[in-house]
Amino acid sequence: MMEWSSKSASRAYLDTLQLCENKKREDGIWRVGNPESNELISALAAGMKAKLMVEVSSCVSLYTIALAVAARQTGGRLICVIPKSVLDESKEAIMNSGLEEQVEFRTEEPSKLLSFYHNIDFFLVHCKDDNYSRLLNLVDVSMKRSVIVVAKHVLSHQKGLRWYIRGKHEKSQVRSLSHPGNAMEVSRICMNDDSDKKRRKSSWIAKFDEESGEEHIYRVPQVHWFWS
Repeated sequence: MMEWSSKSASRAYLDTLQLCENKKREDGIWRVGNPESNELISALAAGMKAKLMVEVSSCVSLYTIALAVAARQTGGRLICVIPKSVLDESKEAIMNSGLEEQVEFRTEEPSKLLSFYHNIDFFLVHCKDDNYSRLLNLVDVSMKRSVIVVAKHVLSHQKGLRWYIRGKHEKSQVRSLSHPGNAMEVSRICMNDDSDKKRRKSSWIAKFDEESGEEHIYRVPQVHWFWS
């Protein structure tokens, strides 16, 4: 059963929303993810209290910021695996966001590096080619708790994540949600005896903007529909 923290999810959602908006204003459209995807990823990772998060990407993006915000909420850490050629600019981007304590950058070959990390709680891979399937088979996850796996840039002809994950964890249950518009798939891995059948209501959060004097209302996405 997944222990869910609505408080952590809400805080991560709002913090990510603010940081991403600031980044867009400062740098223009800066490697922006699809609308609401950044906040969703952050809320999921923080809500499930993920401690060890790993991202494999060609560069730092707003998704990196989203996971770093979640790590700040949970007291966890984000391992960001990127090419060495973008290391300096990546460090600068994270430092400017005030999240340098939450992110550890690695530049080794991902297929060789993943074997050193065990019981990964949240894994995000940017799968622009078929190499992502090989990486999924190398990810070590804990079957004692739920795990979220997100694939960015999933192509229409590619197999869904659940087929690769099921092959490795035969005794586990994998439930996935595909979001065609965002080219993204989110999967939950849990033991087959998972009995978490609760249906949680949507959360609405009010935030007052001191500069404009306006009050903004945000809806935190429901979590249960990922696992239906």
